[in-house]
Parts: sequence; C-alpha cells; structure tokens
Amino acid sequence: MTHSAMKVTEILSHSKETRFSFELLPPLKGSSIQVIYDAIDPLMEFNPLNINITYHQSEVEYRRLPGGLLEKRIIRKRPGTIGIAAAIMNKYQVMVVPHLICGGFTREETEDALIDLHFLGIRNILALRGDPQKGEKYFIPEEGGHAHTLTLVEQIINMNRGIYLDENLKNAIPTDFCVGVAGYPEKHFEAPNMEADLRHLKAKIDAGAEYIVTQMFFDNRKYFDFVERCRKAGINVPVIPGIKPINTLRDIELLPRTFHIDLPEELVREIQKCKTNQEAKEVGIEFCIAQSKELVKAGVPAIHYYTIGVSDNIRKIAAAVF
Repeated sequence: MTHSAMKVTEILSHSKETRFSFELLPPLKGSSIQVIYDAIDPLMEFNPLNINITYHQSEVEYRRLPGGLLEKRIIRKRPGTIGIAAAIMNKYQVMVVPHLICGGFTREETEDALIDLHFLGIRNILALRGDPQKGEKYFIPEEGGHAHTLTLVEQIINMNRGIYLDENLKNAIPTDFCVGVAGYPEKHFEAPNMEADLRHLKAKIDAGAEYIVTQMFFDNRKYFDFVERCRKAGINVPVIPGIKPINTLRDIELLPRTFHIDLPEELVREIQKCKTNQEAKEVGIEFCIAQSKELVKAGVPAIHYYTIGVSDNIRKIAAAVF
C-alpha cells in the first residue's frame, strides 16, 4: 500500500521519529492551483506525514440593487477542497487530509462529499464544526445539517459500517475513513470550562475518531498539560500538536483575538522590539524552531504547522528541526 493510501494512525504507529505535516488554504476562487503547488514544492523534501486542506463555508454578502433594496447572496470564496486534495495526492503521492465541516452542509451533502472522497481513495478526514458565518455571533447549522462535530463523526463512522442515510440501501459498501478531530490546549472559546471541553472531546473519540490535532499554541507547557488531562480523562489516541510561527507585527494582536490563545510574554516583548514585519517574521521563525525542538525532544508523534498562506518560513523551520 502506498503512503498516500494509508491512514494517519497507521503511519504514526510505525514511525520512530516525530513526523512533519502542514496545512494549506484553498486558493481564492478564480486562482490557479499552481499557487498551491508553489507552496508545497519547497516543503516536500521533509517527507511530510500528510498535507491538510482546509474547508471554508460560504459567506453571506448583501448587495444593493438599483431600487435601493438589499439582495442577500451566498458566496463560497475558497471552493475546491476535495478537488485540491485529489490533485495533490495524485501529483505528489502524499497523504492528504481534507477538512470536512458541519457549517453549510446538509447531512445528504456531507454523505455525497464522503462518497466522492471514498471513490478518490482519500482515507483520512479532519472533522470540524467550523466557525460561525461572517457577521454571525453564534454557529448556525444548515437546515438538516450537523450542529456539532460529534454527529458528523458519527455519520462518517456509520458509513465505515456500511450504514448510509438511505435505510433501504442493500449491501452498501463500507467506507474506511480515519477521522481526526480538533483539540484545544487552551479550551474552546465556547466551552464553559476545560472539563466540559474534554468531555466533548472524549465523546468524539468514543464515537470513533482516531487522533487529535490541536489548535495552535505558543507555550509548550499548555500542550503537555493538555495531553496529561486527555490521558486522565481516558483519551488515549495520538495528540498531534499544531503550531504556527509569528509572521507579522500585528500577529501578536490578531492571533489571540482570532484563536483565543495566549502568547508568552518573552515572545511578545521580542516582537515589540521589531520595527518591520520582516524582523517580526525572523523572530517568529527562531521562536518556532525552539518550540519545535522541545516538542521533538518530548517525543510527540508529529508536528502540524499552520501555514495560513505562507510557506517560506515553514521551510526554514523544517530545515532546522527535521
């Protein structure tokens, strides 16, 4: 079986060293897939465990009509996750992990997407709820869709058992997906406390999810504490740390606001000394290298890097660590 056709957990179980993986955004609608290839090419020398491709639900936009009325339009600005995943797997013979989200999909549309992935030979999925739509304070599921990741995981695992939405199907072929879910070392911002957050996470593992990828963090102690809490809660699957280097001066404001995380004071002070984004980027690279080396020394199964559209800094980090 080729690397690209294996499960994340199968490879991790046979790996003796910490593996490297990274995540990409689909290009904006109208862009070329070459943008994706240009980001991947410099990173392939580090033999990535997998490449994740994010999914972005549609956004609501209001456009003023000639008569003054507002027209509501649903626009998907970054389509193509499944097609991009298939193209990457075919071009690079690497494992891909497309994200599958609750937001913007009915259960029937989710099933169709899973059938497409199954036909394409893509066996790994990261199941996520997704963020509230732009302009909305709370997450609102699609009518007939999933409100929580737990039921999305249950639908995927049901298909692995040959159980589809149409109960009248006879002799339906079971799928064979390996499902990952997200974990939050600093707590999901909507969870009332860490204990409740861990209960929700354990429910997803008990439902059949096989590994966890964490939200980004900058203090490794928070990751180590999170893994220890998981183990005490009976969560014994691999917990892959997800990290991101600081890339601009504004990141020290934007990242805490967007992802509800804390930044270490020593990192903040170093960034505040910088005069340009390039200086901040170099500080971010050095900090991320040190953070990565500590994680490798601790024997983590893999390190997952959030590129958020920038890969040159990830290449420098990978070259120093892997």
